[in-house]
Amino acid sequence: MQTVLFHETVFGPIHSRRLGASLGINLMPNDGKICSFDCLYCEAGYNAQGAGTSGLPTREEVRERLESKLQQLRADNAPLDVITFSGNGEPTLHHHFAEIIDDTIALRDKYFPAVKISVLTNSTRISRPEVAAALRKVDNNILKLDSAFDSTVRLLDRPAPGYSVERTIEGLASFGRQGIIQTMFTRGEHRGEPVDNTTDAEVDALIDAYRRIAPGEIMIYTIDRPTPETSLQRIPRAELDVIADKIRRATGIEVQVSG
Repeated sequence: MQTVLFHETVFGPIHSRRLGASLGINLMPNDGKICSFDCLYCEAGYNAQGAGTSGLPTREEVRERLESKLQQLRADNAPLDVITFSGNGEPTLHHHFAEIIDDTIALRDKYFPAVKISVLTNSTRISRPEVAAALRKVDNNILKLDSAFDSTVRLLDRPAPGYSVERTIEGLASFGRQGIIQTMFTRGEHRGEPVDNTTDAEVDALIDAYRRIAPGEIMIYTIDRPTPETSLQRIPRAELDVIADKIRRATGIEVQVSG
């Protein structure tokens, strides 16, 4: 069974297709996964692998490990473009997420003031005031929306009960140009049921959602590593470019393509 990718709280820097030289922060366990989605394409595997035994890192542990790594990188004159919250699950689930963001900003300003801070979130907790306020403090709020149809989200992203695309879009719209919307495009099947968010109907519905949200940027991408659902296909770059052009023409919003 495919399992978690990250076995450290602070890892890298690694090369990100979308962000450059990225120092990662994993606020989830080092030996398990905790997420409010259970995506068919998640590189960290399914939630069924469990939360592990290491528990969540404390605020103090994150701060100490991040400062140590930043000191080392500065001493080595190493290139760094961004500090990115990602890892083995949804970072905003950490109960001290807001405080950790404040600590990260302070350490960034001390050691690498030109470096950006990014958060990759599945958008399930943006309605919480403390989470939204913390996200607005960072440079790149990268907010997930894979489909404007509840049925597709439930098949592709498999959210926790109570998820609503409409409520999510309303929450995303509250960020306006401060938000970057990220959409993963793929197709395949799961347990005999087809899944495909590249169809005209899917893209048209996403365009309507993008118009309502009016983000500063849209990122579209496709799978790059093995996925838990092995039938999922990588969408060719040429096809992603066609989708991106359609979105740009319809919305006037900048679209970044990775694929």
